[in-house]
Formats: sequence, C-alpha cells, structure tokens
Amino acid sequence: MENKSQSRRISASDDVEVSTYLEIAKELRGEQLALEPKIPPSKRETVVVIDFGSQYSMLIARRVRECHVYCELVPYDAPWERIASLNLKGFILSGGPASVYNTGAPLAPAYAYESRLPILGICYGIQVIAHQLGGMVASGAKHEYGHAVLHISDEDCPLFAGLPSSFPVWMSHGDEILEVPPGFKALAYTGNSPFAVIGNDTNIFGLQFHPEVAHTPQGKNIFQNFLSGICGCRGDWTPANFVAEAVDKMQRQVGNGRVICALSGGVDSAVTATIVHRAIGNNLTCLFINNGLLRREEPERVLSTFERNLKMDVAYVDASERFLERLHGVTDPEMKRQIVGEEFIRVFEEEAAKLGEVNFLAQGTLYPDVIESSTTTETKASAKIKSHHNVGGLPAKMKFTLIEPLRYLFKDEIRAVGLALGLPEDMIWRQPFPGPGLAIRIIGEVTKEKLEILRAADWIVMNEIKKAALYRQLWQSFAVLTDVKSVGVMGDYRTYGYLVAIRAINSEDAMTADWSRLPYDLLARMSDRIVNEVPNVNRVVYDITSKPPATIEWE
Repeated sequence: MENKSQSRRISASDDVEVSTYLEIAKELRGEQLALEPKIPPSKRETVVVIDFGSQYSMLIARRVRECHVYCELVPYDAPWERIASLNLKGFILSGGPASVYNTGAPLAPAYAYESRLPILGICYGIQVIAHQLGGMVASGAKHEYGHAVLHISDEDCPLFAGLPSSFPVWMSHGDEILEVPPGFKALAYTGNSPFAVIGNDTNIFGLQFHPEVAHTPQGKNIFQNFLSGICGCRGDWTPANFVAEAVDKMQRQVGNGRVICALSGGVDSAVTATIVHRAIGNNLTCLFINNGLLRREEPERVLSTFERNLKMDVAYVDASERFLERLHGVTDPEMKRQIVGEEFIRVFEEEAAKLGEVNFLAQGTLYPDVIESSTTTETKASAKIKSHHNVGGLPAKMKFTLIEPLRYLFKDEIRAVGLALGLPEDMIWRQPFPGPGLAIRIIGEVTKEKLEILRAADWIVMNEIKKAALYRQLWQSFAVLTDVKSVGVMGDYRTYGYLVAIRAINSEDAMTADWSRLPYDLLARMSDRIVNEVPNVNRVVYDITSKPPATIEWE
C-alpha cells in the first residue's frame, strides 16, 4: 500500500512549568498532593490479594488502594518467593467461580495461614477458609444473588466498627457454609445466610457478600476497618508514591532503549507519556496520529493542548486516508477494531524507522480495557467481550515490546495520578474516547459522508452537555450514527434519513454503567438541533440501557 502518512514535528512549549499546574490543581481542589519520596518496597506496607478468578478481583485491589494501602494481586498458586520480600500486613482471598468441594478446586496457599497475618475472605474466599480449616461447604438449597440486608450479631467485631447494626449488601453465591471451622463463630447473618460473616480470635474473617462493589454502600468502611483496625496499616500509599515507583520501574525496564508513545489527547496517554518522559527523558518520542476517525476540530485542539502542557516533542502524523482505505466495505465491529489497531502499529513502525532503533511502544491501557479484551488471566478463563485498540486490537507480530505502566489502574486512579503529576484539569477530566474513534460509533460501513454526519451530531451533543454544566458529572456522552433510515417530514417534503442515537452514562470505572437521567429540556434541545442542523438525519433517540447488559459503546 502506498504510504499516505504525513508527519511534522511540533516543539513543546516551555512557557509553563509542570509545578505551576500542580499548584493550580491544589488550589482548585483544595488538596495537598505533594510528591512524596518513594517508599522502598521492603518497607512499604502491603496487603496481598489472592486471586481465585473473580472478575472483581482487581476491584478488591482498587478498594484497598482507595484506603491508601499498597496491594498486589497474585494468583492462588503463586509461590511464597513471589511475595517474600514484601512488608506483608495481611491477605485478602477473592471470589471465584469454582466450588471448594470439587476435585481440583483452587485453594489458598499454606503460607497465608502459616504467616499468622490477618486474612479476609470474600465470597468464594470465605468458603475457602471454611473448607480448609475444618468447616463444611455445600451447594445451597437457596442461591442468593443481588441485594440482601446484613444483620450484625457481634457488634464488638472490629470489622464493623462505626457501622449500623444492619445495612444492605450485595450477594452472588450458589454454595453455602453449613458448619464453621473450629474456633470460628457467626458474626453477622442475612435472611438466607446464617454465616454471612464469620471470624475467629486470630484475625481470620470471611464475608459471604461482596464489599468491593458499589451495591454494598458500607463496603469501603469494612475494608478500612480491616486494613487499619485489624492489619494495622498506616495508609501512606498515594498517587505520588505510584508515580515514583512507576518511574523507577520504567527506568529498569527500558534502560537506554528508545520508546515511542501513542498520544490521543486523553488523560490515559498523557499520564503514560509523562511517566515515561520522567523516566527516560529525550529517549521518548510521542506520536499523535490523525486516523481520520476523530471528532470535529479534535486534531487541532489536542495538538494545542500538548504544546501548552507537555514538556516534550510531539510528532503529528496525518494517516487518515490509509485508515479509511483499510476500513472500506468493513461492517463487522470486531474487524473494525482489529484493522484500526493493526494500522496504528504499522504507522508507528514506519515513524520509528525514521528515528533509528526504537525498542518499546508505550500505551495508556487501563484495567477495564484488559478485562474486556482478555480471554485468559493468570488464574481463569474469561469471556472476551470485545477487542480494545490498546489491548486486543494490536497485531500478534510487531517490532516493539509493549509497556503499559497504567495497566492495572482504573480511570479515577489515573486522574489522581495525573493531578499528582501536575497535569491541567482540562486534560485530566476529558471524557474517555475509544481508540478506534468514530469507527465504532458508526454502525455499518465507515465512509467520509457518515463521518461528517456523526461529527456534526456529536458536536451538538458535546456543546449542549457543556452548556448544561454536565460534562464533568458524566462518564461519557456522545452521539452514534446508526445504520437505520426512517421516513420523516420536513416542511412539505418527505425525507428518508438516518437515525442518530444519543448515549450519556454514569460510571465509576467503566466496569458497570448506568444511563444518565438527562433533563427532558436538554434532550429536546439536542434533538431539535441535530435534525435541523445535521443533513440527512431526521430522527433522534436516547439510549436508556445500562451496562450490563449493554456495553458503553454501541460496537
């Protein structure tokens, strides 16, 4: 294929120091986010989350970090040597899909019990504790899924410090504990679970419910009580600590190698680039690739933001024509993702060849991207939902070693890290935008005509959302161009135009999402403007589907 990419060099602006943005961020948020020195791994308080294959295992780790305690997620069969050098303060046993009484079911390693450190088992984790320490677990006569009310029977239990005597929790289990192990007792119950919480005098506790999910509103308090009151953690793990460690790790991994980093304009890639730049300086080259699938005026606005705020050079590459050629005639959404991901890498390889030897590709992959794109993890098989440009959309063979410093963080954690790095708020709070761009917001084939229609409709949605001062409150808000056409009437004429869907959702981490209850007047303004200002559109609908069962994007 003829190379239709065009590139030019943009020099980073030296007008504003990063520290200035940090001071501004402190003033705006009223927080003191000093860049503390890195805590040596040998002294850093650590809680280990033992993963039995739950989709929520990383969410447990996130809740621990929200309490400012460092944690590591390891598979249930991880050897002691993997964690022996850590300053361990406790263990958390995750949920999982297995039944402990089945042959070959995963169990907790002996060192967790032999350490005499506090242990908290969650869902499958409580059943592991009961099974391994002499209790009895069996298939439940009544499965328990969804909301339940927990009633505390032992108010002196340190897990419940400061909590009401009863509160809602989220259950998701088919097995139940019939007998607790010797030395254990019931600490709380629900209508279907007499042993909803168990514990003993050696600080081993089990919860049948999931405290890590938002549906258990007191969950964070339970984690805090376990971490500080039972494990004795000081809670000194901060975003600034993460930055220091990430920089150190990057220096060790890259050495004197050259890194090329994909910039998109969002907080993920900006934080990634800033961390890499702190680690290796001028051995980093950033690329902003215009794939022709961006929103209206986005290339100009993104480049302007980079020039003003990132103290590094950025190479701009216009590869829009080649991406559109590759997408010609393609309607399958998974194929679109694969094509865009592969073409990105080919552009990177061509640009890297102009720079000499480049060893690494840095990307701002987040944990929700990994979850939805993975078919396996260290401990389980999981259903692949879709390929993400940052993960599953990359070709199997490429010339770079992939480095992803943010791979196990969630979006809100990235924003906290960005604030600690001193990045400006307009960059930190930019709504997520998919790597494949508008290609996955156009149902069916991607054409220049459809792109212009969608850009115009999306511009109106963004404009009205910002005018209503809702942009920061929403996780994402955007327009989708469907492949549906319908009959309409404009003036005295019959029309046959496209249907545009508006999507606005609320979420904490993109793992789950709920549709936003936008004001009717706002929806009416967006609809009126779209049908009047956007050619070939005569109908607008609002998507009121949550995730699950839907995904955030339509494709």
